[in-house]
Amino acid sequence: MTATLPNPAAAAHVTATTSRVGRATAQKDPMQPTEVRSAEEVGTEARVAIEVSAGNGGRDRGPKTTRADVAGGTEGTSDRPEVARWLRWTAKAAALTLLPSGLWRVAIAFGWDSGFAAGDPLHHSNFPGGTSFYLIGLSIFAELVGLLALGLVQRWGEVLPRRVPWLGGRRIPPLAAVIPASLGALAVTLITVMGAFAWNDPGAMGDPAAPDGTKYWIMTASYAPLVLWGPLLGVVTVAYYLRRRRNG
Repeated sequence: MTATLPNPAAAAHVTATTSRVGRATAQKDPMQPTEVRSAEEVGTEARVAIEVSAGNGGRDRGPKTTRADVAGGTEGTSDRPEVARWLRWTAKAAALTLLPSGLWRVAIAFGWDSGFAAGDPLHHSNFPGGTSFYLIGLSIFAELVGLLALGLVQRWGEVLPRRVPWLGGRRIPPLAAVIPASLGALAVTLITVMGAFAWNDPGAMGDPAAPDGTKYWIMTASYAPLVLWGPLLGVVTVAYYLRRRRNG
């Protein structure tokens, strides 16, 4: 009987296949229970994969859907909404318009001589004192109000953060943000524009007790940016409304 010699190529193929099967078998622990996944979880992941793939196919398809968004009940939104860079800077500028006047008040609260004459409540001899807490608190409150403009270009302005008790994760109705922001922008614009025209009136900076010279210009420069607060907030509010109407 003639012995048949094995084919070297076939033997190598069998050896490689056996090695792969052995590694796959070794990697799977028979003692671990098989993961059972519900049809809902599988369907959700498949839907997310399809939507993400579609989103990668074109840059103008809107915000991408992630698995976390679907699980968190905020499907159709990403961690950061699709907002133009110039609009983000507009919102930041609106918030920063209050900073100079706030710093000016804080400086007075710590005793800086702002130029007001003796007998005026803002004369430096009255500080530091009880009124210092009022000036500092007013400055902080005003800046916090200004920072709300950032919500019009960020996700927390569309969906309440999870850490908010009872309401966390819920979508904010567009008009719940648009109406207050619009009224605020209109009121701030009217107040600041009227204040600018009356800046040098006798009851304002034209008063003999008001600062003059360099101190006058420091105070004027501190309050001048407030004239831009209302218009900038209005621009961001209109963009927010149009984006929410388009994306929901």
